[in-house]
Amino acid sequence: MPDCLFCKIVTGDIPCHKIWEDDAHLAFLDINPIQEGHTLVIPKAHASYLFDMDDPSYQHLLAASKQVATHLKNALQVPRIGVGVEGFAVDHVHVHLVPVSGVGQLDSSNAAPADQAFLVQLAQKIKKI
Repeated sequence: MPDCLFCKIVTGDIPCHKIWEDDAHLAFLDINPIQEGHTLVIPKAHASYLFDMDDPSYQHLLAASKQVATHLKNALQVPRIGVGVEGFAVDHVHVHLVPVSGVGQLDSSNAAPADQAFLVQLAQKIKKI
């Protein structure tokens, strides 16, 4: 989709703080995180709505999200990774993975712009694990 923000990230037209990818998916840090390490996992092929995806694509996206969540949990030493999928801000399926250590930390009203230099350092830290 030519006007899709996430499609432009996939093609490299818009930069991101990538932490993981495979042939079909990309994971990168959210620039307006709810918590430190908030990551988005997207399919590289444009899809608008999670439940409109064919079963294999849906299952592969969730498997990719699980792999990234395990990586985040280990890198950031948190007890859990919260998960959300909403798709209104950007019309491209995206799974939110949010490191959490307690109740109430998966609240989108806590989202705030992150310092870009910090995101660079955080992405490097996560990729090393």
